[in-house]
Order: sequence, then structure tokens, then C-alpha cells
Amino acid sequence: MCKKIVMAATGLCLVLGLFFGRDAASYVGTSVGWVKTAVKDNVPPEFELERARGLVRNLVPEIRKNMHVIAQEEVEVARLEREIAATEEGLVKDKADVTRLSGDLKLQQVSYNYGGRNFSQDQVKRDLKARFVRYQTKEETLASLREIHEARLKSLQAAQQKLAGMQTEKRKLEVDLEALAAKLKMVEAAQTTCDYKFDDSQLSRAKELVSELRTKLDVAQKLVDADGADLGEIPLDETVTEDIVAQVDEYFSGNADQKVAHAAEIESID
Repeated sequence: MCKKIVMAATGLCLVLGLFFGRDAASYVGTSVGWVKTAVKDNVPPEFELERARGLVRNLVPEIRKNMHVIAQEEVEVARLEREIAATEEGLVKDKADVTRLSGDLKLQQVSYNYGGRNFSQDQVKRDLKARFVRYQTKEETLASLREIHEARLKSLQAAQQKLAGMQTEKRKLEVDLEALAAKLKMVEAAQTTCDYKFDDSQLSRAKELVSELRTKLDVAQKLVDADGADLGEIPLDETVTEDIVAQVDEYFSGNADQKVAHAAEIESID
């Protein structure tokens, strides 16, 4: 799909170049933006999720590289701290020696005995001067070492914070990706449920057959009821609304003579 979109866009750019000339650049830029949007919109979320996982996995070498740099810097900072401590310790001793020689020279002796040997005043002065210069140099070196240590320590702390931040962000991204993966599965499951077409044709057919069967049974019952009824029999269950016995007695009793006379009149007329 993406390949087709890119090919179509390429053809469109060529056509625009032929028809619009110098103005084609704006059309081409718009087309390129449209292609990028179209391609991005057509990328499956599973692909984007896996791509994001790949980017997070690529953080591991970078994190390890930073860890290696930090380890080296920690070694250098520790070395500087040992050097500073040794320099400070040496300065304490050098200061004591300088102070001793300076104090001895204040006595204005002809010779001075150090370590079983005698030294003239000039020798002690030269030695004191050399020691004092060396002491001052060590003081400057110590100050420089302290500045270097402070700068590298700050750099180390910044690198450690950056590494800790990267590790925290990596863990957070991993958690976010797992949450997105779970959400994607839920969406896919919901889409599957919504898109599923339930086949109820068998159910509809069964309902139709049951309805037809019910109709047939009702008709059969009516036929059975009709076959069992004798139209010539007296309906014993039917209520007689007229007194037929009284009617018969009346007809054949007192009114009989009138009926006979009426009949004779009819015959004479004929």
C-alpha cells in the first residue's frame, strides 16, 4: 500500500513539473507532505509499536556507553582524590621542615647539625630556599588539583544524573509500551467483536419451522374436531330457548277446529 502511494506521488510530481514549471516546487512540497501523512496514516499500529520497542532497545548500547564513560571518570576522580590527599600530606611535612629550618636560622649559629652531619649557615639557607620554593609549587599544584577535581566531580555527577534519567525514562517507556500493547489487544478484541457477523439463519429457520408446525397442528386439531361431530344428532349441550312441547300441544289442541274450518274454506274456493 505504501509503495503504491509513493509511486503515485512520484508520478504526480513529474506531471506537476511538466504542467506548472517553476511553480511546481510548491506543488511538489505539498505532495511530499501529503505522501508522508498518507504513509503514516496507513502504517499499522502493530508496526509502530514494534518500531518504538526497537528504539527503546537501541537505548541500551547508549546507556552502556555512558556507564563506561562514567566508570572511567569515577576512576579518574578517585585518582585525583588520592593525589590531592598525598599532596596535602606532603605539604604538612614540607611546612614543618621549612618552619624548622627557618627557626634554626633565627638562632644565628655558625653550623647546624642535622642527621649527624654539620651544615654551615649558608648551606641551611640554600636548603631552606629550595624547600620553600618546592613547598610553594606544591601549594599551587594542590590548588590546581582541587580545581580539576571539582570540575571533574561536577561533570561526573552530571553524567550520573543523565544516566539515571536515561535509565528511568527507559523503564518508563518500557512500561508505557507494555500498556499500549495491552490497550492494542483490547482494541483489536473489541473490533473483532464489533465486526463479527452472527449467523442467525439457522435460528430464523428453526423459528419458521416451529411456526409452520404450530399452524399445521392447529388445522389438524380442527379437522379432528370436525370429524368427531355428527350433524344429525341432537346437540345435548345446546340450550333450548323455546318450549317446543307447549307449541305442539297448542297446535294440536284448542285451535284444531279453526284450522280445519280454515282448510275447508280454502278447498271451496278452489
